Amino acid sequence: MTSHVYEDTVERYVRFWNTGQSEEQRRLAADTFTEEVSYHALVDVLTGVQALIDFRGQFIQRVGAAVFRRRAAPQIHHDRARLMWEIELDSGQSFAAGTDVLVFDADGRISSVSTFLDRAPEGFDPHAHH
Repeated sequence: MTSHVYEDTVERYVRFWNTGQSEEQRRLAADTFTEEVSYHALVDVLTGVQALIDFRGQFIQRVGAAVFRRRAAPQIHHDRARLMWEIELDSGQSFAAGTDVLVFDADGRISSVSTFLDRAPEGFDPHAHH
């Protein structure tokens, strides 16, 4: 698998977190993730595409419109990528920043995500969630 395929998958990953249109989000999810993708974050461990769609919906309901953006070009080697990101609220305020480690399957889709907070949201207690 070439790094170009993985780079395309990372771009779809970013678009997935930013789309609010159900049909487009499902299409992106099918092209980006394996059906049983696992998502490991301090707040929870999620399994499956629907769990990620629900997680994104709950996040937007809680904080309002937000943009998930890359802070730097992803670093890719073998079947893994490191993506440094930031979430910016509709007001322009930075909500949080972090790093996701993505694991790709043989088809170039994401089978696992481990997300780390580099700068937690204000008031976030990392010890309350694990």
